[in-house]
Amino acid sequence: MDIARRNNVTVTGNPDGSTVVLAHGFGCDQNMWRLTVPALARDHRVVLFDYVGSGRSELSAFSPDRYTSLDGYARDVVEVCESLDLRDAVFVGHSVSAMIGVLAADMAPERIGALVMVAPSPRYIDDEGYRGGFSAQDIEELLESLESNYLGWSAAMAPVIMGNPERPELGEELQNSFCATDPDMARVFARTTFLSDSRDDLKKVRVPTLVLECTQDAIAPREVGAFVHAAIPGSTLVTLDATGHCPHLSAPEATHHALLEFLAALR
Repeated sequence: MDIARRNNVTVTGNPDGSTVVLAHGFGCDQNMWRLTVPALARDHRVVLFDYVGSGRSELSAFSPDRYTSLDGYARDVVEVCESLDLRDAVFVGHSVSAMIGVLAADMAPERIGALVMVAPSPRYIDDEGYRGGFSAQDIEELLESLESNYLGWSAAMAPVIMGNPERPELGEELQNSFCATDPDMARVFARTTFLSDSRDDLKKVRVPTLVLECTQDAIAPREVGAFVHAAIPGSTLVTLDATGHCPHLSAPEATHHALLEFLAALR
């Protein structure tokens, strides 16, 4: 199978620079990184892609069996890296992609040499001694709403996820991204995302890791950022002066500053 076509792989930036792979979150596609690419392109080779079922990926390659587990999405990442023969790439994952990156780095440690986790959450549901931000009932109701009326769910949830109510155009962009995703495939990805529990996987991380959290995030509260940071030995936690779950769109300058500082320290 042609992985580049399957995952709509795009390569840009400096071909002689170190490689940075940008991975989007649920209901999004690589276009969500459009403000980040120029910040990286001068000094870095930048790889973007869409998970199967998202964006301009090859929808015929979608398999519910494969994508009912985050491992299936991690295999997408590994196969993209293999197709480009990447070595020691820096994987930047937004939201659920942060955990997908953790899994991919474990599957193919020679391919991924560092992780940047943007608004990560290893588990969205509260547990004893752990605050994920949602009760089990909250998540079940969220999934039921999504499955019964995906467009209505998108309109209601996009502004909540994005935050920044004074900038409604940001919520509208996320809503449009949700609505452009095939509803059946989105339902699978949503269930896989919001019911996942990757807390134990964090202990396997052995590469330099940057954790980026926002001061206010309805999807990944700051307790989650603190948990991820504590679970990954040697990781760096940066709290961005940003609100919402998508700082690369709502606060790009702060996000890029933290990202570029981390990349410079890796040299």
